[in-house]
Amino acid sequence: METNIFISEKVKLAALLEEDLEKIPAWYNDTEFAHLFDALPAAPKTKSQLDKWYESFSDSNSQYLFAIKTVNTNEFIGYIEVSDILWNHRVGWLAIAIGEKNQRGNGYGYESLKQALNFAFYELNLHRVQLTVFSYNKPAIALYKKLGFQQEGIYREFIHRNGETHDMLLFGLLKREWESRTENNEK
Repeated sequence: METNIFISEKVKLAALLEEDLEKIPAWYNDTEFAHLFDALPAAPKTKSQLDKWYESFSDSNSQYLFAIKTVNTNEFIGYIEVSDILWNHRVGWLAIAIGEKNQRGNGYGYESLKQALNFAFYELNLHRVQLTVFSYNKPAIALYKKLGFQQEGIYREFIHRNGETHDMLLFGLLKREWESRTENNEK
């Protein structure tokens, strides 16, 4: 496991700051971003809506929110959540958003998720991390599989976009699977 779970070669996970919130409304003005990240209708987010979302993480011990920033320039390019933790079962949800379109596909999501998984499994001592993804988000599905997530379920015809229905897929990763994967990669 890495010495500093918050810093990798390309990205660092940091506290999401008030000034970072100022970039997020532009991301939600991009329909593509909204359709990749959320089942809700694509709609601009107000400062008030983002403030409420941000505040929901501040006093919670079952949700953790990180800004994703580039190591070289410290640019805020997205965020990652470990949330809705059920401590008695040691289960949590994971969500990632790379908001800057020109930063997608550059390995930032992969490195950020590795860091978040190390945080979830080794800092929070979770047993299981899960997430959902829409079936049309092929790059995200490939990324989750690359990290060792297993597809565990399908919410059939869950979402209706652009005149078509799409499934929502459930993926899960267990701590022992992550440990086995990271041990095998270190050899």
